[in-house]
Amino acid sequence: MEYTQLQTLGDLKSAGYISKNIKDELRDNLSFKIKNNLPTFEGVHGYEHTVIPQLERAILSKHNINLLGLRGQAKTRLARQMLNLLDEYIPVVEGSEINDDPLHPVSRYAIELIQEKGDLTPIHWLHRSNRFAEKLATPDVTVADIIGDIDPIKAANLKLSYADDRVIHYGMIPRANRCIFVINELPDLQARIQVALFNILEEGDIQIRGFKLRMNLDMQFVFTANPEDYTNRGSIITPLKDRIGSQILTHYPETISIAKTITKQEAKLVDVQLKNIYVPELARDIIEQIAFEARKSEYVDVKSGISARFSITAFENLVSTAELRMLINSEDKTSIRLSDFIGVIPAINGKVELVYEGEQEGAASVAQLLIQNSITTLFPKYFPKIEKLEHKDKESPYDEILLWFFDGTGFELPYNMETNAYNQQLGMITSLDTFINKYQPEIPEKDKNFFKEFLLWGLVEFKKLSKEQLNESVAFSDVFRNYINRI
Repeated sequence: MEYTQLQTLGDLKSAGYISKNIKDELRDNLSFKIKNNLPTFEGVHGYEHTVIPQLERAILSKHNINLLGLRGQAKTRLARQMLNLLDEYIPVVEGSEINDDPLHPVSRYAIELIQEKGDLTPIHWLHRSNRFAEKLATPDVTVADIIGDIDPIKAANLKLSYADDRVIHYGMIPRANRCIFVINELPDLQARIQVALFNILEEGDIQIRGFKLRMNLDMQFVFTANPEDYTNRGSIITPLKDRIGSQILTHYPETISIAKTITKQEAKLVDVQLKNIYVPELARDIIEQIAFEARKSEYVDVKSGISARFSITAFENLVSTAELRMLINSEDKTSIRLSDFIGVIPAINGKVELVYEGEQEGAASVAQLLIQNSITTLFPKYFPKIEKLEHKDKESPYDEILLWFFDGTGFELPYNMETNAYNQQLGMITSLDTFINKYQPEIPEKDKNFFKEFLLWGLVEFKKLSKEQLNESVAFSDVFRNYINRI
């Protein structure tokens, strides 16, 4: 039977409709999905064996939930995904401010309406997309905002005494009855406001300005919190923490592969960028490795966290850097170059909190260092390892490349160089082709130029070549010749 065709309380009873509370809805629908091997939390990667099983256990236990983790760890996304575990529609008493269940009304309005009209009480059907409420905890949040208060205008319009509970204006929580209610950054909520949540979480009733309303609110609470908040801005008071059934720790992606999947899914690229700009897989690896380097850098405040948005915005900037070059040169297509990574520095600057030593170095210098460290980390995965201390007479696989620079006058790559000129410029160093064909013979032809640049940058990081980044280009030279020229 299509329940949404039912228009009155009588229709609902005749059809044999059975209402459930929201926690039972979530539990039953989750059980159904798991039994039928259906996805429960889609689009959230890296949590398949850690966070999601804990979240599923909390839902099966009918717990209110606290998601604890650093910024950019998909806490709010997980909370919003719980909407998919609700029934598609639920019946609500027509005109109710707090989504009264027609079979179990809790507000004075709904109870009196049902007493007056009986089975003719009109109902409407509320879609699950409208059963989600969210509040960012800030110091200026009041009890009136989230619980409610007396409305003097309503009292005047209805000519009611302040002793009459019909003068109450409900806050966000009562209006989210039968919904998922999310409070983000819970520690930022003042302690006296957290106290106001006690009865709602435990007994389900609310108290407003002396009115003790025995309203059995039916809600699923999800809280999010950042560990940094516990010391920097506030804390979750112990009695409230005690009433939250499950606290689940979130985390950052554990592998480059998972991080790339997230970035690819979340990056907002336009069709022109997707169709006309080729991104080598190694470039994607470097973007993600920069975030991994930031999370262990001595210059970055790791307690603040390195959001997943770090890699997403850096990747968007990287592609836009290539697009800008393409537009300048009036070209139809282009490919990402390693020199394009200079364009991700503004994205990095906006996503990291620096410690004192980092502030002394400067945000741009730290960003540059993170890019360099990521190249150093990935280099041995593709090319022979370079020992930091080698005997001067010992043969090295890189000797032919280094010899070209020793005999030459240097090598410069302008950032906005046209594609044909760029290809010709890199083609001048024939030993690069020979080296890459030997150690990376299976890479696609269109990736080779990126690998050539990667090889040069890697040799710089291992002190085999010298590099100078200018306003409009990057220049490579023999490390000793460069030293002599400076003298």
